[in-house]
Amino acid sequence: MSDQPVLLKVDGPIARIVFNRPKVLNALSVAAAEAFLAACKSVAADSGNRVVIIAGEGRAFMAGGDISAFEGSAAEVRMRVPTIMEPLHEGLEILAGLPRPVVASLQGAVAGAGMSIALSTDLAIAADNAIFTLAYSKLGTSPDGSSSWTLPRLVGLRKAMEIALLSDVYDAPEALRLGLVNRVVPAADLASETDKLARRLADGPTFAFGRTKALLRGSLDNSLHDQLAAEAAGFGACIGTADFAEGVGAFLGKRQPTFKGK
Repeated sequence: MSDQPVLLKVDGPIARIVFNRPKVLNALSVAAAEAFLAACKSVAADSGNRVVIIAGEGRAFMAGGDISAFEGSAAEVRMRVPTIMEPLHEGLEILAGLPRPVVASLQGAVAGAGMSIALSTDLAIAADNAIFTLAYSKLGTSPDGSSSWTLPRLVGLRKAMEIALLSDVYDAPEALRLGLVNRVVPAADLASETDKLARRLADGPTFAFGRTKALLRGSLDNSLHDQLAAEAAGFGACIGTADFAEGVGAFLGKRQPTFKGK
């Protein structure tokens, strides 16, 4: 196993960003945050990938930030925290704007920054042993990692307040019920089910997926008029793709489409 804190694995159209500090449950350190940003930049620069998986090595996705970085005087901590937070936030912005689907594959502890990262993705699949807690309030701080933006959009403001203020622990079935994840699978099947979902997405109309992702992510900040205009522009852009021609031809020909992501 590599000693790199984050691994980037590319398998054809599927890119995997894997947090790789299993001995500390993938706690996010300065080096891990910087490596995460580098991986996000690499993924964004590679037009060959059609889906991105975010995963964690070992028995946990991520148990949160490296709490030892928060020890010391307030002045020291204020200088140290941005070295973790800034690359994390930049990486998350890259993935949010990426015109390809991003899927979280979650097992074990999904806590603090780990939960924030999981919430930021487009789709999430969880093992039945996954445990979720936002946890920031237990440290006496407010959230980071975009969870204050994603959480109310996923579960509504009232429930988001409960999850963030109380830092309760939620098991995988409850996370599914709340809409924090899209599906729950047996822990032994997480890797294969994640791969199955990723390959389904990788075989889809990648350009259309990118437009759909941008429309949905921007919808809550738009007026109806602006959103309708954005939909028209998105549809118009899709018309020029080979996948659109293939989709229409397959529908009229009563066959399954074969999309190339172009």
